[in-house]
Amino acid sequence: MRMYDIIQRKRDGKELTTEEINFFIDGYTKGEIPDYQASALLMAIYLQKMNKRETVDLTNAMVNSGEVVDLSSIEGIKVDKHSTGGVGDKVTLALGPMVAACGLPFAKMSGRGLGHTGGTLDKLESIKGLRTELTKNEFVSIVNKVKLSICSQTANIAPADKKLYALRDVTATVDNISLIASSVMSKKIASGSNAIVLDVKVGSGAFMKDLDDAFLLAKEMVDIGNSVGRNTVAVISNMDEPLGFAVGNALEVKEAIDTLKGSGPQDFVELCLTLGSMLLFLGKKAETVESGREMLIEVIENGKAYDKLLEFVQAQDGDIEYVKNTELLPKAANVVEVKSDCEGYIKSINAEEIGKCALALGAGRETKESKIDLSAGIILNKKVDDKVNKGDVLAYLHFNDYNKAKDVDIRLKNAIKIGEKNEESKKLIYGIVDVNGIRRF
Repeated sequence: MRMYDIIQRKRDGKELTTEEINFFIDGYTKGEIPDYQASALLMAIYLQKMNKRETVDLTNAMVNSGEVVDLSSIEGIKVDKHSTGGVGDKVTLALGPMVAACGLPFAKMSGRGLGHTGGTLDKLESIKGLRTELTKNEFVSIVNKVKLSICSQTANIAPADKKLYALRDVTATVDNISLIASSVMSKKIASGSNAIVLDVKVGSGAFMKDLDDAFLLAKEMVDIGNSVGRNTVAVISNMDEPLGFAVGNALEVKEAIDTLKGSGPQDFVELCLTLGSMLLFLGKKAETVESGREMLIEVIENGKAYDKLLEFVQAQDGDIEYVKNTELLPKAANVVEVKSDCEGYIKSINAEEIGKCALALGAGRETKESKIDLSAGIILNKKVDDKVNKGDVLAYLHFNDYNKAKDVDIRLKNAIKIGEKNEESKKLIYGIVDVNGIRRF
């Protein structure tokens, strides 16, 4: 078998065999196939696309390129959640304790963020002492004991995906549905959970900007998951404005803690309830999605979800005083108000631009080597459709370095459009994709 022939077949729009896909992934992972040939095949796939069978085969080949985590020693059905990424997306921090408090094992391996803010692991490290680098035995033991653990991915999870993603990033082949779906699902499948709920975000602050494309991606990922025996469901959620009010690592941790105490932002709480109720249903802890929602509301109201967060933090050597008293979390030296110059209604908030403002303040990474300022970020004071008077505070900028904060207030004002009230109310959830197909709301 020759790589040249595989490239030529896909270039000409022909279907690749399972053996050809395995040959490519195996050879590229081992360094036997050079970048220039891999790039050529990626571009051919980008232009000619892959069918469902090819996409599943590509995913399986990437899963088998490294370690497949065995979580069979964890009691019960193991569940996981994945978000395609957004601004103010701190869902895992609240969702994990909520689901675990209902008795469902939530075993999550996460990565670090490259972009607007840190990833889940970076946010958790706002809590003093909390360890996210765990051995497999520690991870399994904590999930069995607490029903919840969040740790860093082992370096050998889907190594083919890491190599291919780096190549796609510099060859303009990132945004292809099959390549995105196989990238996401290879890591989720290799991480060992039995059931997966995907939060596919769409809008200005999301990777997917178009609603139809978001549904296509969700369908592809759900099909992959279910084809390999992972019960998989996707929720399509709105990322035209940031989720909740907080954008920034320690600020988002505080908002997640407030949510578990019963005072979270309405949109954030609703998304957690939507995703969590599906996890409980897939994990057979709830007979219906509706009863799952009731269970989640109950563990927030009776304090069990908050107690579960304390239990999780303690199990991973974190200082629970940082949860009990959020004033101990990293705090920026400067907090500056950004006020409205006019009155009206918030017509839109450009989530992507808010994310870039947070990045400018130091809340995220521009490169893998960049150091995150855990205290930096933005607290929005208004959401889309809210009434605004002249002089009202639109947001608070949290920062330590005045040089970084220069002009951020102007950029933030420009990202928030004020005018006449929107004729249509905003939607948080656009639809659900499961084994039965697509349901649009």
